[in-house]
Amino acid sequence: MKEKIVILGAGESGVGAAMLAKQKEYDVFVSDSGEINALYKNELELNKIEFEEGHTEEKVLSAELVIKSPGIPEENELIKKIRAKGIEIISEIEFGYRYKGDSKIIAITGSNGKSTTTALVYHILETAGLSCALVGNIGYSFARQIAEDPKDVYAAEISSFQLDDIKTFRPDIAILLNITEDHLDRYNYKFENYIKSKFRITENQTEQDVFIYCEDDEITMKNINNFLIRSNPLPFTMSKPLPQGAYISDAKMHLKWKQEEVTMSIEDFAVKGKHNQYNTMAAGLAAVVMDIRKEKIRDAVQTFTSLEHRMEHVATIKGIEFINDSKATNVNSTWYALESMTQPTILILGGIDKGNDYSLIKDLVKEKVKAIVCMGTDNRKIHEAFGNEVELIVNTNNAKDAVQSAFHFANKGDVILLSPACASFDLFKNYEDRGRQFKNAVKEL
Repeated sequence: MKEKIVILGAGESGVGAAMLAKQKEYDVFVSDSGEINALYKNELELNKIEFEEGHTEEKVLSAELVIKSPGIPEENELIKKIRAKGIEIISEIEFGYRYKGDSKIIAITGSNGKSTTTALVYHILETAGLSCALVGNIGYSFARQIAEDPKDVYAAEISSFQLDDIKTFRPDIAILLNITEDHLDRYNYKFENYIKSKFRITENQTEQDVFIYCEDDEITMKNINNFLIRSNPLPFTMSKPLPQGAYISDAKMHLKWKQEEVTMSIEDFAVKGKHNQYNTMAAGLAAVVMDIRKEKIRDAVQTFTSLEHRMEHVATIKGIEFINDSKATNVNSTWYALESMTQPTILILGGIDKGNDYSLIKDLVKEKVKAIVCMGTDNRKIHEAFGNEVELIVNTNNAKDAVQSAFHFANKGDVILLSPACASFDLFKNYEDRGRQFKNAVKEL
């Protein structure tokens, strides 16, 4: 008898897992709590994979293995019942890992900067001519890539939710960029649970593997000794030279691993801003560990372009620049965005607040922001936080009104920055939808 796998959630990770499970001849059933996106539904039908819209409890509980979408919390009633029955629950990255063959994995996690760093790692691998793919939270799901087009190396963006349900997942190179308070609603509002989750990226690593982390990140350094980490530590920092790892001094980045050293001027980095210097050090170290030639690393760092919805230049109209940073779904991301602003800024903020502490950006708002345009269904907290710092705060409840209001307040030489610090589900499907609506509204001006 073929083992029965039930996959909960029919998004990219669920459908990817279903394709791989089908290919490996499991008895596969996909169950989603609501309506499945037409594209994914079509794919399931084409591959003759059975699915349902709305969970049938007995079907789900007849599984021998459950693969759960990262979006479903532990508190979910169905998950509790699956656990009570003793059925194994794993994440899609764990399932993919079991079929990865001899390929190598560079896994990147962190509260901020992981998409940019993962894309940069992938760009370096590609520039070096390696057989590689960009997977995880960005691009295809890991399982789908393995099913459809396996590669030698995977650059994988991994969230804490995906790490929560791993068993054997073991990256050859693990990168932990930083840890800030995010998604606490999923961790019983206990920061230590979220920290534990992030460090799970190292839990199955051995002495053959490498762990790249930021020595300047206070939370990482405070907690690093609480975990048994067997892999080779490789830190990066801006504060001092290191014998092994990466550092920046006199506007030069140094990457050191074993006997290798790569140096390059930070002036040559294609992506600007202090946070991107950290991302570049992390990606650069992964490249050196992968034995990629110095020229290739330099070449890739100089030609990398930033991602859609992440500090993306949209247009300049009447001397006013519009920047789409819709991927900033927490306060820290918005902090990074504001930190890199050099002109007077009109900030578009708001959405679903995940327990945000706006005091973190108060000083930057005071220094750089001349007006705030709220874009959400509940903007009280934003008014309370910045009422004394900014003269102008207005409410809007769609992208078009937000863009028009911001444009109205702006003068030549100003920047209009969409960096919401919140999740987008109150008014939009997701942060991509929010970013696209923002860009369309700018084009209509």
